[in-house]
Amino acid sequence: MDILHFVDRLENIVRESRTLPLSRKLLLDEEKLIDIIDQMRVSVPDVVKQAQKVTAERDRQLAQAQEEAERIKQLAKAESQMILEKDQITKDAHVRAKEIVDDAHRQSAKIYADADKYVMDKFNLMERHLLSIVKQVRNGIQILQAPDDTQQPPAQDK
Repeated sequence: MDILHFVDRLENIVRESRTLPLSRKLLLDEEKLIDIIDQMRVSVPDVVKQAQKVTAERDRQLAQAQEEAERIKQLAKAESQMILEKDQITKDAHVRAKEIVDDAHRQSAKIYADADKYVMDKFNLMERHLLSIVKQVRNGIQILQAPDDTQQPPAQDK
């Protein structure tokens, strides 16, 4: 039986009891009280056993919930670490990509500068050759235009 039922029965016995004249003391039916107390003694272990079962189940569920919470916490920590690592890998990749692009720009600028120098060297060489040729042409023109008495047309035999 429910322990509260026994408490209610005890309360009814007290209310139904008669008081002693000129006092607040009650005349209680000892037999009824002892009977209810005996029933309570028998019933209390069942109630305690039920309470222990409920407490054990609650403790088991709490332990299970704590284990689950710890597992979820570890998963979340691992996932956040993985996200941070991926983020760091991405940042590192961006830095490396920028370094590669910057290096490519430097190499490109050097190649352009080297190509310009090569072309200028070739143009300067061609200019010197052309000036030398122009000088030779002018000398040839001057020689041909200069009146030279030493040059006579070849004599013709008659």
